[in-house]
Amino acid sequence: MKESVVFDQIMEMVGNDGKFQIRFNFLFNFSICMFVSMAFMNIMLVLNEPDHWCHVPGRENTNYSIEEWRDRVLPLEEDNKGILAFSRCKMYNISASQLLEWDSKQQNLSTEHEISCVNGYEYDKTWYEETVVSKENWICDRTLYVTNALSFNRFGEVVGTFIFGQMGDRLGRRPVFFAGIAITILGRIACLLTSGIYWLFALSSTFGMLTALTLFQSPMVIAMEICKGERRAHIAMLQCWGWTMGMILMPIIFWFVRDWTPFLIVTTLPLLVGYLFPKYMIESPRWLANKGMYKRCAQQLQKIADVNGAKVEITEKLVKEMFKEHEVETVFGMASLFTNWRLAKNTSLMVISWVVLIMVYYTLVLNASKMDGNPFLNFAWQSAIELPAYYVGQILGDRLGRRFTQTFSFFLGALTCIPILFIVKNPEHAFWTSVLAVIVKFNISITFFAINLQAMEIFPTCLRQTGFAIMTVVANTMGLLGPYIVYLGTNFDVRYPYLIMGLMCLAGSISAMFLPETLGQRLPETMAEAKEFGRGQPFWGIPKAHVEDDDSEMSEKVTEKAENGEIEKLNQAKFAP
Repeated sequence: MKESVVFDQIMEMVGNDGKFQIRFNFLFNFSICMFVSMAFMNIMLVLNEPDHWCHVPGRENTNYSIEEWRDRVLPLEEDNKGILAFSRCKMYNISASQLLEWDSKQQNLSTEHEISCVNGYEYDKTWYEETVVSKENWICDRTLYVTNALSFNRFGEVVGTFIFGQMGDRLGRRPVFFAGIAITILGRIACLLTSGIYWLFALSSTFGMLTALTLFQSPMVIAMEICKGERRAHIAMLQCWGWTMGMILMPIIFWFVRDWTPFLIVTTLPLLVGYLFPKYMIESPRWLANKGMYKRCAQQLQKIADVNGAKVEITEKLVKEMFKEHEVETVFGMASLFTNWRLAKNTSLMVISWVVLIMVYYTLVLNASKMDGNPFLNFAWQSAIELPAYYVGQILGDRLGRRFTQTFSFFLGALTCIPILFIVKNPEHAFWTSVLAVIVKFNISITFFAINLQAMEIFPTCLRQTGFAIMTVVANTMGLLGPYIVYLGTNFDVRYPYLIMGLMCLAGSISAMFLPETLGQRLPETMAEAKEFGRGQPFWGIPKAHVEDDDSEMSEKVTEKAENGEIEKLNQAKFAP
């Protein structure tokens, strides 16, 4: 792990835990991350389906309340909980004059008298003045429009992550980040203009999701590559806090404005803040050195040193000298992650964990607005529980390790789904169903923290974003089924989503057990280091939290560099440009 040690030594000289890192993380891994999460998830809220029923004209000529009128004109049918309720998509084929002659609904009416809504629909405006669903009537025979639109979003993530995830490792983290802001904003604004034409709306929402995940990955990867190992968990938690604050704020904004058009604008345009601090978004010097771009690497390192007050002068010649034995590797994108058994195993296990996480997480998010009660508060409570979950995740991740944290959290999530299956159909237990759903979200959020951190620590620098990309591509491909899982619960049996989530969490717990532990390990720099990552680790035991140079050969290399005066040269920085 020679090159890892060399770069860690350089970062110690310029400062790996100073003012620069604090400012960078606050701006990009917290503040802008909060805006990204709103732009990333707002499409899910505007696709919420308010309660609705057939519009039957004639009530204006009576003194009937809405409930009394619906009792006359709408048939009853079982909902997804097995309870009789007014039909949402059918009405009785009876004239208004006949209805007014009745004292009550005729007992001899049957399904033969039922027809689909022919006069349009009425919507419950208790919570929403308008969503895109109520505006365009994507309900009843067009209810799959919503489910398909949500799947198109997942497809956009798949395509975008495949393309831009690899571009981050080829062109750099910085240009991909700034391109991502523009693409996300343009996609969301296009949704506002195209809702009247379904296929254009679906295309616009898909376009807006192409770079959404890249906006999280790029600043996270840069931060991980310029900080000391002990701060990685803190950086991951900081970004998780930013994500969660956006997720809490977003439904509150919708609750306030009540209309999907201003909501989409207010939760998307703040992303422009990212363009206000271009000089603070540096390119990763670790990535530049890995690519052999020593001049740019020296410039970025000097920026860090200047802000941190380090009394060093970093030059291209110095960086070249420090990496004189480095050879630029030839990599082949995602295929490179399967060129060795150990690397392929680690990648595959990370993919399985991420698939389970993404499907369960987004199923919970989509299902939150389908639960009884205030849809905004349901969404906000499920989001708020992530804050303590991330804190617990950091503590467990730094004490028990990332691997056991994943394993236990997935398993507890599976256990919590069991009681939900027995009470979710009973409206009297709606409160406890919500509480248990929040507990599932709590455990999944702990897992989210651990996996997100572990993904950054397993893959080598030359393929760090590519590794994350392949996880996301596969997960989001499987995630295309997520909206249909919620559809099963909404239109057939409310227990189905929780049964599926429980089984998936169990599978995730088993796969996580066989991942290598990354706590206290140096970030792998090269493919060779990644291919050996995890070798010799015991299956049981608590890992050490700090990075140690246990490899005798590695220690000898560092000592040799020190004896040769290279570290002293770095301190003195007397190389000429």
